[in-house]
Amino acid sequence: MPTAETIRVEVLYAPPRGAAFCVTVMLPADAHVGDALRASGLAQRYPDAPCVEGHVGIHARLVALDTPLADGDRVEVYRPLAQDPREARRQRARR
Repeated sequence: MPTAETIRVEVLYAPPRGAAFCVTVMLPADAHVGDALRASGLAQRYPDAPCVEGHVGIHARLVALDTPLADGDRVEVYRPLAQDPREARRQRARR
């Protein structure tokens, strides 16, 4: 249970194969996104996970690793797209 000095944050990642990674971590109230990623152990379990700027968000919005967290935030790690969605639509339309 979070207190005034701690917050509860979920860290999620969907690897290319296998079950999704979802961990809840308790952090100090002044924690940032990078702190949540380190505390989750994601990089140890999935060394190829892109835990870098441009691949991390909170509730589906891209954020920097130094973004402050709030209680209940969901930190998401996004994999690079296999194909540009616009190009995929163009190819389907051509067929």
